[in-house]
Amino acid sequence: MDHAYAEINGVRLHYVTQGRGPLIVFVHGFPEFWYAWRNQLHEFGRDHQAVAPDMRGYNLSAKPADVGQYRVAHMVEDLRGLADHLGRERFVLVGHDWGGVVAWAFAIAHPQRLMKLVIVNAPHPAIFEREIRQNPAQQSASRYMLVFRSPEAEAILAANDHARLVEMFERELGPRFTGADRAAYREAWSQPGALTGGLNYYRAAGVGPPSGEGAPAKSFGADPSRLIVGVPTLVIWGERDRALLTGNLDGLETFVPDLTIRRVPEGSHWVIHEAPELVNGYIREFLAGTAAR
Repeated sequence: MDHAYAEINGVRLHYVTQGRGPLIVFVHGFPEFWYAWRNQLHEFGRDHQAVAPDMRGYNLSAKPADVGQYRVAHMVEDLRGLADHLGRERFVLVGHDWGGVVAWAFAIAHPQRLMKLVIVNAPHPAIFEREIRQNPAQQSASRYMLVFRSPEAEAILAANDHARLVEMFERELGPRFTGADRAAYREAWSQPGALTGGLNYYRAAGVGPPSGEGAPAKSFGADPSRLIVGVPTLVIWGERDRALLTGNLDGLETFVPDLTIRRVPEGSHWVIHEAPELVNGYIREFLAGTAAR
């Protein structure tokens, strides 16, 4: 793995790259960083240039102070700038959690730049719009978003050496979350401004269920008529996700005409960590065009 930096879209992004070949970019979510994709970098670096950036606000990348700099449109342009920096016109894009939200938005905005799109446990904005407004179970599962948007969020998550974040991974992943992983994540979370940078994604989007203060539920997107994805897309979904329920798959084909869904019944939100070989195999099948529909 090689570590590098690029000045892109007004920010300095850190990224890790491995291998040579067609470009495949892996985009992490909250509260992770490039390291979330280490298994995929090793696997796909065998025959691709596999790249995983620290998204703006995270770990070793720049952390703008203005909350407005964390709107999804800025991250979309970060990814386009990264591909330009790497000299690639078209590439495969893989995203999880917030990285998946950005990947959906990138595919909607710049379909001509993508060969294929892979989403892991990240809701399409139009489907999440429906679920967050109409599904009480999804509203309840999304209550954490209100906490993450609050002024107290940094103090809550940083307390006792990031105990809540560590406990979340330990609860979900068990022994798969090793001592080395714990140390790597704590180092990333301890970078000055890193927790605020990640939380600002929630604040900039205003995403979440009704707050009880008259504020309506809000998704990540805009007019559903403008949210069609014209790119061959694979969605991998751990069905035991506590935060993003399987209702986010219902009707997805309406917005993604060329769609393959692979459900992982025993997988949680963190399925890329729980079952990396399975996830890598699904991606391999999809890239080869052999995934069952």
